[in-house]
Amino acid sequence: MAASLVALPLHLRSNFRHWKKMCAVTSPVAAVQPAGLRFKDLMETLTVDVQRAESRPLDVPLIAPFTIATTRLEKVENVAVRIELSNGFVGWGEAPILPFVTAEDQSTALAKAEEACEMLTRRQAGALGVVLRDIAGVLPGHEFASVMAGIEMALIDAVANSIGVPLWRLFGGASNTITTDITIPIVSPAEAATLASKYGKQGFQTLKLKVGKNLDADIEVLQAIRAVHPGCSFILDANEGYTSSDAIRVLDKLHEMGVTPVLFEQPVHRDDWGGLGHVTRIAHEKYKVSVAADESCRSVADTVRIVSENLAGCINIKLAKSGVIGALEIIEVARKSGLDLMIGGMVETRLAMGFAGHLAAGLGCFKFIDLDTPLLLSEDPVIGGYQVSGSLYTFTNARGQGGFLHWDNILW
Repeated sequence: MAASLVALPLHLRSNFRHWKKMCAVTSPVAAVQPAGLRFKDLMETLTVDVQRAESRPLDVPLIAPFTIATTRLEKVENVAVRIELSNGFVGWGEAPILPFVTAEDQSTALAKAEEACEMLTRRQAGALGVVLRDIAGVLPGHEFASVMAGIEMALIDAVANSIGVPLWRLFGGASNTITTDITIPIVSPAEAATLASKYGKQGFQTLKLKVGKNLDADIEVLQAIRAVHPGCSFILDANEGYTSSDAIRVLDKLHEMGVTPVLFEQPVHRDDWGGLGHVTRIAHEKYKVSVAADESCRSVADTVRIVSENLAGCINIKLAKSGVIGALEIIEVARKSGLDLMIGGMVETRLAMGFAGHLAAGLGCFKFIDLDTPLLLSEDPVIGGYQVSGSLYTFTNARGQGGFLHWDNILW
């Protein structure tokens, strides 16, 4: 009997055979299911037993410093998570650390990850959904959301490996590909032009431009990019850097240049709800530009407020803000309310980006894809995983997310 089937209780094996037969469909179109249906079913029916769980620092250099309105990152200092089930199958996760954006620093993340890992190895076998709720109990709220995401990723990846399906099928099977934008951080106009030219030659049609530190400098950078890549689409991401009046001035200036961004992400401080709503209204009424809530949306409660007060037209989903389960709940509320969806990340390797990409491809409900930061790293520690061709990511039929680390080579 297959190892994945042995891992299930006797009374679930017939259900598993039926479920796995459903997952064997090779055509992404034929495999479409209501968003998250398979995963939700699995949470209730699949028993998991964690044999080993551990975390280690995941430090990777960047090609160049990554500067946004609120922080400057010289290198990635994240946390890798490895979970092994009692049936021998392994899953991988990553907790990204971005100062002033994620609440945790690396030392805090390591300590909390160790606490969650110890809980998983001590507890008895239980339903996947119950185990995931226990993880949330150890890592409550936004304070430890990045660590929670990393632990959840590893457990869900181990489960997908155990039952022999890729994550994109587990999350709905809508597609096995996504097309991402690529980010230009806050740099000089000359540097921005060089990057834009390079990315244009690589086939990137949507450039996400970090703004929000200096309005006049931002306009100069936009002009420089426009000169070398005139056909590109722009996403502006202020990372809370503007006042509402400055955000509207940027749109006015762009209009004078004949440029209309496809999205304006988090123009004002996360707690400036009035400013967010004001920019959203003016941007839509005057220029038909949609505004996305990122830092302002970290929970279902935030999402409900954004919907009820009409504060944004789009929600940026990041697993590190709310965890995997929290993100799925936010997605459900946003979709029912008719909001557009974007998926993004912090500064992550292909572990976290691979998981988020599988989720986005499987659900098929994201209008904007911003999963580019592995392309900004000078090294790739991940073995296997998704295939990259310019802006196109392709997810294979490998089990789980298909990527892993050489654990013993990770620096302690």
